[in-house]
Amino acid sequence: MGLITIVGSINADLIAHVHRHPTPGETLLGTTATVSAGGKGANQAVAAALLGAKVAMVSAVGRDAYAGPATAQLRSSGVDLRGVKEVDGPTGLAIITVADDGENSIIVIPGANATVDANYVHSQRAVIADADIVVLQGEIPADGFASAVALASGRVVINLAPVIDVDRDRLLVADPLIANEHEAGLILDQLGVPHPNDAPAVLINQLREAGFSSVVLTLGAAGALVSDSTGLTPIPTPSITPVDTTGAGDAFTGALVARLAAGDSLADAAAFAARVGAFAATGPGAQSSYPHASDPLPEV
Repeated sequence: MGLITIVGSINADLIAHVHRHPTPGETLLGTTATVSAGGKGANQAVAAALLGAKVAMVSAVGRDAYAGPATAQLRSSGVDLRGVKEVDGPTGLAIITVADDGENSIIVIPGANATVDANYVHSQRAVIADADIVVLQGEIPADGFASAVALASGRVVINLAPVIDVDRDRLLVADPLIANEHEAGLILDQLGVPHPNDAPAVLINQLREAGFSSVVLTLGAAGALVSDSTGLTPIPTPSITPVDTTGAGDAFTGALVARLAAGDSLADAAAFAARVGAFAATGPGAQSSYPHASDPLPEV
C-alpha cells in the first residue's frame, strides 16, 4: 500500500448538541457540549489510517490548550506528524451544533491552519513528492494548496471544502475531485461554467467537461455518483438512522483514498467509502465515530 500525504487542516471541534438548530437571533438551551479532534485534513487522515493506510500529515497547530485534543487521534491512529508544525497563537477551531436529527452546522476559525502557506508547504516537499496520493481540501491558504499540487508527483485527490478560490490549473489536476452538490455548483461558478440545471448527473457531467479526469459527487443519503473514463456509475449507500453527520464526508474521503492506495478502481473505492461514511454517521463526533479495519460496516 502506497503513502498518502494529506496537506490540510487540524482543528479542535467544540460540539454543542441541541434539539433543533436556532433561527437567526434566537437563543436555545443545548443538552451537552464536548471538545474533540477535527479539521477536514485531520479527519481524512485518521479515517484512512484507521483502515490500515500509511498516512503522513502536513499541517499546523497552535501553542494552546486545544492542540493536544486536536492531535490525539492522529497520534493514536499512527499518522506521521513530522510535517505538523507548532506556531504561536491558537489551534484551528470548529464550532459545531448538532440537532436531534443528526444534521449539523459548522463555523470554522482557521487559527494555525492559516500558516500552512506556500513557504511552509514547500519546506515539506519531500513527504509530498514521495507520496503516491496527495490529498487536499479548502481549509488552508490557496497558495499552500497550489504549492502542494505543484510538488505532487503522484495522484492528487481534491475535496475542495469549503470552496475557496484556487488556481484553476492546479484545481483541474484533481483525480478525482470530490464534492457534494452545493460544492459542485460553487466550483462550476469558480470555473465560469453556467449551471442552470443542478441535477446531479448534469453537475457531474459539467465538471468532467470542464476538464477534471474524474469526479465523485456525494449525495448524502442518496449515495454518490462517480464519473471517470469508464463512464458514470451510481454508488448506493446503506440505509441508517443518523446520530451525527459531523465528519461523515471526511470519513468517505479518507476511506476512498485508502482503497485507491490499495489499488481499487475509483468506483470500487467509492462503494467502500459510502459504507464507511454511513458507519461514521451512526456515532457521535467526527474522528471518534470512524471505523477500524476490523469493524463490520453497514451493508447496502
